[in-house]
Amino acid sequence: MITICVDAMGGDTGSEVVLEGIAQALEADQDLQVLVAGDDSVVTPFCEAHDRALPLVTTEVIEMDEHPTEAVRTKHDSSIVKGCQAVRHGEADGFFSAGSTGAIMVAATLNVGRIKGIKRPALATAIPGATGRRTVMIDMGANANTHEDMIVQFAHMGRAYSKVTLGVEDPTVALLSNGEEETKGSDQLLAFHKALKEGVPAFVGNAEGTDLLAGRYDVIVSDGFTGNVALKTLEGTAKYIVGRIKAATKSSILMALGALLLKPAIKAVAADLSGDEYGGAVLLGLKAPVIIGHGATSATAVKNGTLVCATAVRSGLVDKIAADIVVA
Repeated sequence: MITICVDAMGGDTGSEVVLEGIAQALEADQDLQVLVAGDDSVVTPFCEAHDRALPLVTTEVIEMDEHPTEAVRTKHDSSIVKGCQAVRHGEADGFFSAGSTGAIMVAATLNVGRIKGIKRPALATAIPGATGRRTVMIDMGANANTHEDMIVQFAHMGRAYSKVTLGVEDPTVALLSNGEEETKGSDQLLAFHKALKEGVPAFVGNAEGTDLLAGRYDVIVSDGFTGNVALKTLEGTAKYIVGRIKAATKSSILMALGALLLKPAIKAVAADLSGDEYGGAVLLGLKAPVIIGHGATSATAVKNGTLVCATAVRSGLVDKIAADIVVA
């Protein structure tokens, strides 16, 4: 049986939402056990009422606005730190939290530890494509400063995640740049391109910002700074479009009727862009799967994040990444 530790105190939506997501995950996967980390008053009653749920009682919570390193260093009994320690001690096979991204990255790197040979963990997620083909985007913000050898490792980790999570047999890799031409980009991007061309057989060249949702590539790799800006631009654009549609529906009865007819389609697009299907971003390069959910998470996202974490364990994601790094 796979055991996933879930942080019941993470996120902006309250522990009730997280607990509901855990309950849904337990119902969906009968071979799943969840170690629920959080305040005694939150986790103990829930675990008493649910089979295959075990309490990991903690007394501290790392807030979203706290300095990640300082919070991890001082709050040893927080749900994030204790959850990552549970993985290190073998009490859990993976960890899911919708708490502070920075704190999770620090705590996971220190406690779960990196795969031998991995220079830095990287954040990855699967984003939708117009063709129906999902693209793994990596790195999304874990490493603002990235070197050529790191970008090659990110590409191999993204390929392994694409194989395990999306079922792609031989994922292609592209580098996020400001043009498709090999000569486009800053000196750093040119160095990245050269390193990927030499170190990743599946590398097919540069991708532009317009390719992010086009579904042309299986993996798009970038440094964490560029990847984070790109991802948040997509999120901001999606919010703008939905907001404008809502505002337009109030301008006339005809527009309101049109919006009513389009409502199912709009909801489907919004759900696709939300990332709830995969629960959040996965921190690749560690000795166990660690998935970071959105702060404004939903029960569905918690459920799926927990299930994806379990799937990553069963599929041997860590071993596949380790094997690819050794080969590279």
